[in-house]
Amino acid sequence: MLQCLRQGETMATRRTRRAGLLALGLTLLAATLAAASPGAAARPRASGPVDVLYAGSLLDLMQRSIGPAFHRATGDTLAGFADGSSALASEIRGGTQVADVFISAAPSVNDTLAGTAHGDWLSSYTVFGASPLVLAYNRSSRFARALRTTPWYDVVTRPGFLLGRTDPATDPKGVLAVDALEGVALSYDRPGLRALATSPSSVFPETALVGELQAGQLDAGFFYAVEAAAAHLATVPLVGTGLAGDYTVALVNRAPHPGPARAFIRFLLSGEGRRLLARNGVTPLARPRRVALSGAASPTTTGGPTTAP
Repeated sequence: MLQCLRQGETMATRRTRRAGLLALGLTLLAATLAAASPGAAARPRASGPVDVLYAGSLLDLMQRSIGPAFHRATGDTLAGFADGSSALASEIRGGTQVADVFISAAPSVNDTLAGTAHGDWLSSYTVFGASPLVLAYNRSSRFARALRTTPWYDVVTRPGFLLGRTDPATDPKGVLAVDALEGVALSYDRPGLRALATSPSSVFPETALVGELQAGQLDAGFFYAVEAAAAHLATVPLVGTGLAGDYTVALVNRAPHPGPARAFIRFLLSGEGRRLLARNGVTPLARPRRVALSGAASPTTTGGPTTAP
């Protein structure tokens, strides 16, 4: 009896040992196959966040398309903040916003961040796309039919028409809106447009203008096509103007997260980034144009001198 029990224990122990060795072998095999699979090799590893300050007209595009796609491609997270381009530049200079990457809707804004007098925040930038200035209107407005059938410059001056634009002091789009009103006033002899160009009552923050229009507080407003498309706004072209916002991207000197910052810029200028831009109302340049800023220092980060992406 004792001998049988010992034999039974021995057989059970052997069976347990064999099962354990088999399970271990299967685990090692699965790990080897997983490591060798293309999906595992392509899985992105996050290296950190990237703080991107971008023009308010790109808010929906960045939050819904570029940001998520960038995260899927690299594992890095986009920590974005939107405002008027000129306002963002002022915040960078004043140290109230920390940035790795700056995206502006006007190349001229970058000049205000270059050189010793402006803090040497930028050394160069890349122009990557454009979006035309359009007039977006509320479909429920009593002027909606007129806007679809009559030149815009003959409708916006009608009594009771509420037209919105952004502040030229903080947003390049506000500058273009004033250019559109004053230019057409001169070209088509519409003096009423000149009064609209100087009226402070029609000025709203860039990030609030879409909401004001959708809520029916405005009949129409000046927008870039990219933001009008994102908000599903009805638009009419600004006949007689041909104005557009030119988008630029730049690595900020002394960027706290230079690695993810470069990865973001590469993604934005990549084939996938360009497809997302084109799909959302920004026309990518066939060849993004890099511009060196006059009097700018070499790009630097918190870790020392670097080269631009």
